[in-house]
Amino acid sequence: MAPQLRIAILECDTPVDKINAKYGGYRGVFTRLLQESTVALNQPERLDPETGLDISGWDVVTAQEYPNLEDVDAIVLSGSKHDSFADHPWILKLVDFTRRAYEDPRIKIFAICFGHQILARALGVKVGRNPKGWELAVCEVDLSETGREVFGVDKLRIHQMHQDIAYGYPSEVVSLGSSPTCAVQGMYIPGKMITVQGHPEFREDIMDELIRLRTASGLFSQEMAADAARRAGLAHDGVVITVAFLKLVLGL
Repeated sequence: MAPQLRIAILECDTPVDKINAKYGGYRGVFTRLLQESTVALNQPERLDPETGLDISGWDVVTAQEYPNLEDVDAIVLSGSKHDSFADHPWILKLVDFTRRAYEDPRIKIFAICFGHQILARALGVKVGRNPKGWELAVCEVDLSETGREVFGVDKLRIHQMHQDIAYGYPSEVVSLGSSPTCAVQGMYIPGKMITVQGHPEFREDIMDELIRLRTASGLFSQEMAADAARRAGLAHDGVVITVAFLKLVLGL
């Protein structure tokens, strides 16, 4: 029997109440995605869909707890409503841990939205507000040649919920793709990491609730909300992206 894949979810935020109650934090959201992707991978001799995943969750915001790197094979950095460029103590601690995980030759990394920006920051790239504004709901990403090879599709469709970006690429990474709103949509190092600016873990119910709450708070205009709502239920490639990460971890 193949050994379990030990994945630590760094929970960089708590989902909004309705979603948190349904899924059980970002650990629950990512666990569902990873389980679905293990089934889609369809290599039970390498990763058993029933028993192959050992997933732990770590509150890096309030508890500021982290796994021992020697006890895990991979880390997932979740998205967050917080600013990746802020200098709050918990964010600086996260940047430092991410840098150490990156420098550990054994650890694989999957970084999402805020987590993608944190990894870019850990590698010396400026992160901050996007002058082009928000990117919302299911959007298309134009893939690089490497992106098409990694994901096995010609164009990527992925949920977006961000107004912050990485302003460039660390010298050691390869671009996975871009969009008209965001030039740095993903970073890749073979055998080491995959990052995406979008949210492979999001589903229509998650997006609908975020749109509703952020429109009610005045963050989104009615026009933005209506446009995003039209795309919230479109098909997307969250499982495709996560299968690519599982292949990276397994050396496939």
